[in-house]
Amino acid sequence: MRAMDFTGAGGNFMEQLLRDLLGLMGGMPGSGPNSASRVDLARTLALGVATGSRPEANVDPGERMELEQLVRVAELHVAELTGLPITPTGAPVEALAVGPGAWAAQTVEDWRALLEAMTEAAPSTGPGDEPMPGSGPPGLGLADLDDEPGAGSPADLVARFATTMGPMLSAMQFGSAIGHLAQTTLGQYELPVPRTDPRLFVVPANITRFAEQWSLPADQARLWICVRDLTMHAVLSRPAVAERIRHMLVAVVADTAQDAATMLQRFEGLDLSDPESLQRAFSDPESWLGDQALTGTHRSGDELAAAVSALLGYVEHILERAGSRLLGGHGAVAEAWRRRQVAREPNERAAEALLGLDVGPAVVDRGADFVRGVMDRAGEEGLSRLWTSGRTLPTPAELDAPGLWLERIDIDGGD
Repeated sequence: MRAMDFTGAGGNFMEQLLRDLLGLMGGMPGSGPNSASRVDLARTLALGVATGSRPEANVDPGERMELEQLVRVAELHVAELTGLPITPTGAPVEALAVGPGAWAAQTVEDWRALLEAMTEAAPSTGPGDEPMPGSGPPGLGLADLDDEPGAGSPADLVARFATTMGPMLSAMQFGSAIGHLAQTTLGQYELPVPRTDPRLFVVPANITRFAEQWSLPADQARLWICVRDLTMHAVLSRPAVAERIRHMLVAVVADTAQDAATMLQRFEGLDLSDPESLQRAFSDPESWLGDQALTGTHRSGDELAAAVSALLGYVEHILERAGSRLLGGHGAVAEAWRRRQVAREPNERAAEALLGLDVGPAVVDRGADFVRGVMDRAGEEGLSRLWTSGRTLPTPAELDAPGLWLERIDIDGGD
C-alpha cells in the first residue's frame, strides 16, 4: 500500500494539522484543556460507548414500579441487619431505574474527583523534573510558540501536542472505561466507589440479561442486587468512610496517571517529514495509546485493597443473612455473580484497572475471612464498629489478623 503524501503545496500537512489540534485542545493561548472540557469529553465518550451511539429508550414504567417496591423491602432488612441508616439523613433512599447511557453519564459526574485527579496528574513533562524537549516554558500557547527562537519546528510541535494530549487521553480512557462498565453493570456499585448523588441507580435491562444468562428467576436477581447495592450504599454514604476511601482512590489514580509519561514519549520519536512513520503511528492507535487500561497492572495501594476487601466481605455477610430471609438462601444468585466476576472480559474490567481496584472472588474471600474472624471474636457488636470512622477501616496486616484490628479499635476507642 502506497504511503499517504502528507506534504504538498502550501507547506507540511501534518504540521498544520498539529497546529489546528493544539488550537482546539488548548483554547486561548497559554491555556490547556480545562476541567469542564475534560469532563464533557469523558461524559460524551462514556455515553456513546454505553449506548452504541444510539438513542436510549426510557425504562418501562412497570419496571420502575417493581424496582421501587423491591427497594422498599430490601431497605427494611438492610437497615435492620447493618444497624446503619441507608442514607445520611435517615430518609428512604430514592431509587431510579435507568438505561446504561444514563448510568454512564451519572457515573462520570459522581466520579468527577477521580477524573480530575487522573487528568491533572497526567504528565506535562517527561521523566524527571526537566520539561519535555521542545515543550518550552509552562503555559506556552500557540501565539507564544511562534515567537520563541526556533519554536514551531516539527519536533517542538510534536512535543507540544504530546504535552497537551496527556489530560485529554486520560479523560478519553476514563470515559471509555465507564461506558463499557455501563453495558454490563447491574446497579450502582459494580465497583465500591463512593458517589456524590444520594440516589440509587439500577439498570433493569442488564439485570434481566444477567438472570437469563445464568438461568435465574428475574425477581430473585433483582431483589439480590437491591440488597447488595443498599448495603454498599449504607456504608459508602457514611461521610467519614466515604472520605477515607475517596482519598485513597484519588491517590491511586494520580499515581496511575503518571505512567502516561511512557505513552506520551512515543510521540517524541515521530518524524513529521517521514510520511510512512506518520502513517504507521496514526493508523495504529494502540501503538501510542498502549494497553495500560486493560492490562490490570495498576493495582491499588495496600490500604485501599484492605478497605475494599473488608467492604466486599461485609456485603457478603449481609447478603447471606438477608438471602436466608428473603430468598430462602442466596446460593444460586451468589454463585452466578461469582462466576460472572471471573468471566468478565478485559473491556468490562477497564474501569477496575484504571482505578486500581480488584473486586474479584479472591478479594471477596479475603474480606469474608476477616468478617468471620471478627464475628467469632466479638459478634455483631464488634463487627458494627467497622464503619465507625475512616480510622476503623482495617489495615492490610489487620485484614489477615482480625484480632489485631479488634485490639487496635479497643485501644483507640473506635474514634
